[in-house]
Amino acid sequence: MKNKKTRIYLSEAEWQIVLHSLNDYRNKLIREKGYCPDVVNEVLAKVMNARTKRIKVA
Repeated sequence: MKNKKTRIYLSEAEWQIVLHSLNDYRNKLIREKGYCPDVVNEVLAKVMNARTKRIKVA
């Protein structure tokens, strides 16, 4: 089964919240379990390296 890709558009403030939340979650997992699953690192990397696109909001 092929996964469906979904795009989301975030403001600068929303992007920062997502980035900090993922990083906090990653740190929590490392503290509790001693490691972090690859999926969390992959999503964090995708958010950090995401392209920016300017859109007009009416």
